[in-house]
Amino acid sequence: MSQMPQQAAVSKCPSCEEPLESGDRFCGACGYDLSAVPARPDESPTIALNGSVPAPSWAPDGVDWPTARDSDGSGRPAPVHAAAEVPGTDSGGSPLPPPPAVPPAAPATRFDLPDRPDRPREPDEYALQAPDPRPASEPAPPAPVPAGSAAGQAVAAKVCVACRAGRVDDDGYCENCGHAQPRERDHMEQESGPVAAVSDRGLRHHRNEDAFSVGCTALPDGAPASVAIVCDGVSSATRPDDASLAASRAAGASLLAALPRGTHPQQAMHDAIVAASHAVNALADEPATAREQAPHQNAPACTLVGAVVTAGLLVVGWVGDSRVYWVPVDRSAPPARLTEDDSWAAQMVAAGLMSEAEAYADERAHAITGWLGADAYELEPHTASFKPDRPGVVVVCTDGLWNYAESAEEMAEAVPLDAAARPLHGARVLVGHALDGGGHDNVTVALVPFPAPPQGAGSA
Repeated sequence: MSQMPQQAAVSKCPSCEEPLESGDRFCGACGYDLSAVPARPDESPTIALNGSVPAPSWAPDGVDWPTARDSDGSGRPAPVHAAAEVPGTDSGGSPLPPPPAVPPAAPATRFDLPDRPDRPREPDEYALQAPDPRPASEPAPPAPVPAGSAAGQAVAAKVCVACRAGRVDDDGYCENCGHAQPRERDHMEQESGPVAAVSDRGLRHHRNEDAFSVGCTALPDGAPASVAIVCDGVSSATRPDDASLAASRAAGASLLAALPRGTHPQQAMHDAIVAASHAVNALADEPATAREQAPHQNAPACTLVGAVVTAGLLVVGWVGDSRVYWVPVDRSAPPARLTEDDSWAAQMVAAGLMSEAEAYADERAHAITGWLGADAYELEPHTASFKPDRPGVVVVCTDGLWNYAESAEEMAEAVPLDAAARPLHGARVLVGHALDGGGHDNVTVALVPFPAPPQGAGSA
């Protein structure tokens, strides 16, 4: 039977030089087939210092053995060349063109690196990429828009109020200087026929929590009727700005719908306050409020005061501590305050426990006892009707104004003499009066001129 060829006697694997045991047919380290190892020659080859190995006696004659890669054949280590320094040929055998010369790097930041024997020395300097000196391309300017057009007014409205040059982003900040722009409710003005209103954030508050609604309509007989509603958000409640806005809109819409149907103005005012209360109560049921509301917070809340002026009748209505004043055109006639506050101070005065001066000097004076909101104890709309016997102007305002003109005489002194003829101007003057006094609160005022009554009208 055939036998396996006898393994040559070797002590180390010729591939990895791992020590071998007698009788091993394969290297245990690298798996080299030891049966293919030729018989060891009688004399060990001599290794020259230059790394060359004389041809063994068992090697074929005429074979040119290559020089070791780490030697130049003269006993010195071979120099290290970069690939680009070694001449080569292309696929046709022609010499390759020399590589382009690399310009020296410009001086730049110096880096100190430690010397390492196993790597070539790093250069002392590295060129850093400089920024592109060319200016960034500017976007093409928009086409000019006629100043008087609606589009021109929209463009003008988006110019920054601080630098007067930058455009205003959708988030309300200037693209040029980063200045936050005033919010829409920070300052509001509106005219509707003979009625005008102005509302301002004031100098201390971070937002305007007041709101108003003004409008004109006609009674069934065609006689004109003017409406003004002013609401003041309760700052200690959740979303007071939303409450005042919802209440003013609901009350104003209710009055403008009821008066043309022939509803008596005093009844229409009562119904308008109830509608405003429902609108504010509905805010407490919204999911956004439920998520934001904490145990120490109240539901959205606000106060309300309003006036309806017809040819010979003045109707006022209120809940809270916003007020209505009557200022006659003839300043020799006495002015009057037409509402009573739902407040701690008013209760102290009504109970005879304090004088009006003492009550309103107390720090608890402005604690309200009546408001619109889901957590109000009981809704008690107050309404009253008057028949002035002379022309004048009706001042409907929040405490942000009457804090600086509390008595009827002080309010009459602050109202411009031509307020009945120029109500918007008069409202601006009154807001300025509050701001000049300190502007500690939001300021809102509506002015409703009262026409000359017909002959035979009774006195107020």
